[in-house]
Amino acid sequence: MTTTRITTPFDWSSTAADVVRDIVLTGRRAIVTGGASGIGVETARALVSAGAAVTLAVRDLDAGRRVAADIGGADVAHLDLSDIASVDAFVRDWTGPLDILVNNAGVMAISTLRRTPEGRELQFATNHLGHFQLALGLHDALAAAGNARIVSVSSSGNLASPVMFDDPDFRTTPYDPWVAYGQAKTANVLFAVGATNRWAADGIVANALHPGMIETNLGRHMDADTVAFHRERAAAIRTGGGNGLKTPQQGAMTSVVLATWPGLDGIGGRYFEDGNEAEVVDPSAPQTSDPHGVAAYALDPDNADRLWGLSLDMLAAR
Repeated sequence: MTTTRITTPFDWSSTAADVVRDIVLTGRRAIVTGGASGIGVETARALVSAGAAVTLAVRDLDAGRRVAADIGGADVAHLDLSDIASVDAFVRDWTGPLDILVNNAGVMAISTLRRTPEGRELQFATNHLGHFQLALGLHDALAAAGNARIVSVSSSGNLASPVMFDDPDFRTTPYDPWVAYGQAKTANVLFAVGATNRWAADGIVANALHPGMIETNLGRHMDADTVAFHRERAAAIRTGGGNGLKTPQQGAMTSVVLATWPGLDGIGGRYFEDGNEAEVVDPSAPQTSDPHGVAAYALDPDNADRLWGLSLDMLAAR
């Protein structure tokens, strides 16, 4: 069955502030993971400006407090998504309903293979498994809110790799930082599909997104040559008439659309970019230097079910 792609009034150039200009979130509660830097700051700023009570879930509490003061006030709580005990502690401390969960934090293209203490590959553990554990723990809070939304920040990196179900931790597969990043970003999309399929009846939907090309500290683990390559690529895109790099305010826009736009009430399991639902593309086809779209394997409900089961097994094996 085919569905009509969702369009909104927003596009590549829109900002998070544009989205919430006429939105009122007074009385609603939101969590933004990684809310102390990059697009997490601008996502939180927009939600606060619309009246939401926002909690910044961050590793660095001092940085979180500085951001909270800068954006006009927010709660700050410690969360390290690569540490299962930290996720458990965050969930235990949360009380009351939760309207919006923005799974924003992440790491990208770690140059050498790194593992968590449990032996999980760090990008998969941080970008997907920690957020999966967080959402499971907050399910009842989301259900208590009614009409709750989960925003899963993915990437065009989903085109680089499906989830490698038989070897997600690179036990036998040679490690490649972009393949590892790609499977984690695919997992972010599949989580949105799986969560919506399981939790829509509880009043919870989830959607995933590509924020666009933004230079933030997400790339802090990349080596200097890789950083230089991406800056040159962005410059080439602009020279060729493309859009190139977004500002953090533009990069946060699609997250805020998924968190707040009224036209998405009750809709989940989809993937957006530049404020609108993206088209499904063939990842093996030649890509532009600024790739767009989502791979069919990232939206496949059978893959979503398989990932859900794998993720539960990984958490149980800790």
